[in-house]
Amino acid sequence: MFSPEAKFSEWHLAGFGDAPAFLFDSIESTHSLMKARASAGEIVPGTLIVADTQTAGRGRHERTWASPAGKNLYFNILIPLDGIPLASAPQITQVAALTFAEIFRDLQDSSNAQGLGNRDIGKITVKWPNDILCGKHKFCGILAELVYIKGTPTISMGIGINVNSDPADYAHLGRAVTTLKDICGRSVNREKLLQSLVAGLERAIGQFRAFGISPWVAAWRKMDQFIGARGTVVVNNRCTDQNRDNSAGATKKTGRIIDMNDDGSLLFECDDGTTEVVYSADLEV
Repeated sequence: MFSPEAKFSEWHLAGFGDAPAFLFDSIESTHSLMKARASAGEIVPGTLIVADTQTAGRGRHERTWASPAGKNLYFNILIPLDGIPLASAPQITQVAALTFAEIFRDLQDSSNAQGLGNRDIGKITVKWPNDILCGKHKFCGILAELVYIKGTPTISMGIGINVNSDPADYAHLGRAVTTLKDICGRSVNREKLLQSLVAGLERAIGQFRAFGISPWVAAWRKMDQFIGARGTVVVNNRCTDQNRDNSAGATKKTGRIIDMNDDGSLLFECDDGTTEVVYSADLEV
């Protein structure tokens, strides 16, 4: 995973079930392109789209996702929902986050065992529902939307991972950002990492189809660093880069994180003494 990588144009990739992979040196957004092609019926479920850089990369709530060229991973996978109830589709992002986090943790542990890496930064974990952090710094974001291909529902999942970039690449964002290179103390072969992530996610989706979310709830509880911690649930969040500080349009509730329920929802004790089950929101810690 730490060997020198090939030129981006020479990467050997495939989607789920050997579906095609499309590589672009530069596009606006892998997520936008996948949605457009899926809606037009131009691609098949399982398709993978990868960019070496994005000119308009976005995360949740239209927040900017910085996409420096030649350093990170920006990709989108079109996930088939055969055998998965539509009501369970939102849980797929949690499955993806936990699957990826375990792969990242293996890299972190391998580096630390060799005396490398940033031991002061903390352990890799998943902040509910699907943000992947090291310590309290996010380095992998997941954005998923339901799209239809000729009437067949699929999940268009966009992923951005800070792999080999440097802090200077994010200075304009005004917030702390970390990368896998900082976590591991050395550069990561992006091609091999992406091959591992796609293969791992395909296996995980098959397990999710058979067993539901329960195995990943157990994995989150084992990995979690936030149970019992204070946090803020931000509901109906319209937060963008422009209103990040005042969270205009958002309803905030502060309190304590109790647990993740067996269905993947968050159990949250508010400061007013009430306990809420949260199915969709941002969690600030």
